[in-house]
Amino acid sequence: MRRVLTGALAAVALLSGCTATTEKKDGPTEGAVRILASSELRDMEPIIERVGTDIGVDVSLSYTGTLDAVDTLAKGKADHRYQAVWLSSNDYLRLRPEAARRVVSETEVMASPVAIGVKPATLGELGWQPDDVTWAQVAEAVRDDALTYGMTDPTVSNSGFSTLIAVASALSGAQSALTDEDVTKATPRLKEFFRGQQLTSGSSGWLASAYERRGNVDALINYESVLKGIPELTVIRPRDGVVTADYPLSTLTTADAAQRDAVRRLTEALRTPENQREITERTHRRPVVPAVTPAAGLGTDRRRELPFPGSRSIADGLLDAYDNELRRPSRTVYVLDTSGSMEGDRLKRLKKALTDVSADFRGREEVTLMPFGSAVKDVRGLTMGADPRGGIEDIRADIRALTAEGDTAIYSSLEEAYEQLRGERDMFTSIVLMTDGENTTGSTAAEFEAFYRALSPAQRQIPVFPILFGDSDRSELEHLADLTGGRLFDAQKGSLDGAFEEIRGYQ
Repeated sequence: MRRVLTGALAAVALLSGCTATTEKKDGPTEGAVRILASSELRDMEPIIERVGTDIGVDVSLSYTGTLDAVDTLAKGKADHRYQAVWLSSNDYLRLRPEAARRVVSETEVMASPVAIGVKPATLGELGWQPDDVTWAQVAEAVRDDALTYGMTDPTVSNSGFSTLIAVASALSGAQSALTDEDVTKATPRLKEFFRGQQLTSGSSGWLASAYERRGNVDALINYESVLKGIPELTVIRPRDGVVTADYPLSTLTTADAAQRDAVRRLTEALRTPENQREITERTHRRPVVPAVTPAAGLGTDRRRELPFPGSRSIADGLLDAYDNELRRPSRTVYVLDTSGSMEGDRLKRLKKALTDVSADFRGREEVTLMPFGSAVKDVRGLTMGADPRGGIEDIRADIRALTAEGDTAIYSSLEEAYEQLRGERDMFTSIVLMTDGENTTGSTAAEFEAFYRALSPAQRQIPVFPILFGDSDRSELEHLADLTGGRLFDAQKGSLDGAFEEIRGYQ
């Protein structure tokens, strides 16, 4: 049972470590603008810095997932903290009245459709002509076990959400805004389609990195601009339609007059022909100013824009179906430091964070809690049913029973986690490591690395997602993430709740 789009509070707490601020040589300026932005807009930082300097506006960007940003707006957590929001799309925002009323203006800056990047060898085997491929053909290739792919999680990332909408629209034959009837009609084919998803992610950047590291999927589904950054892929815009990100820069109601004027000037500057040319050449996004030609390699033939859901209930219902019915289930081992140093407030915070995130556990998901001190203390595994509520209560009882004692055997505990995950399963599989200190007993870092490199190829595909907390060592945990193909999440600058919540997009 997934709480629809409830990670935003946690995400905002993490943003303090993700801010890129323009610094002015001539000192501070009036009308400084803080923007809550979709995470894939990091590639716009050089342009934003230059444009901000040119027009005398102090601009800073803080990043989160598009759908999480909408939830942040809806709950009023962006009020006065940000003066503008720059999302890949405002389509979902418009379905949330409590979020939409916080926006006073929006102007498109650039565009990028969701597309499919396919390995040339796979393209040849399928006999596809890139300009003629349809979503129906993609679904047929998956059904025939001829195509596997990666995409981002629709519950946090707009590229994944747009993919879900595009496929549901195309496979149902919807001619207008998606209805419940359309979704019901498309569901059997959607189940077939998502059988081919072998890689998931909470962000487009990590998805591309994981694809390059693993090499075990035939294609990626993401924004055209992201796919164009991976030279080996042939980028296809399906002939039967796309969902396009139009990146509106939107002013918030809590911005004062000077700040609103600064957002207006920033938007106007980004839409000048000179800057539109730089945007398309540097980021592979499409210009929105007709006089500017898209960068080389961006096809100019038009594609039908597929219809977006007409109500929030349909959009959220589709997301919930994806989580609990359509996608491959996941299995996760939570390796939890409950050594003596966790006694008191730290253990209390861990229990709260785990209890909160357990509300997001999906139907069919396998969850294993592995608390450790001087060694692994217990291994408690549970598989969620189609209705996960009963399983969630059982997990929460195990969480309440956690106690703190012993030393810190990080690497020995990770070795045991990998042992628990022997045997290939058709599931998204990962390990989450939470520790508040450095390794003090058991296997050393070098011994674990030797252990990891001796694992089977399938097991070496299982990433570790470490959480930096308390007195844990950043370099030690970064090395673990790099070694296993995971990603480090920082709960020293942000919140522990936020780190666990953000990881859900990668499971």
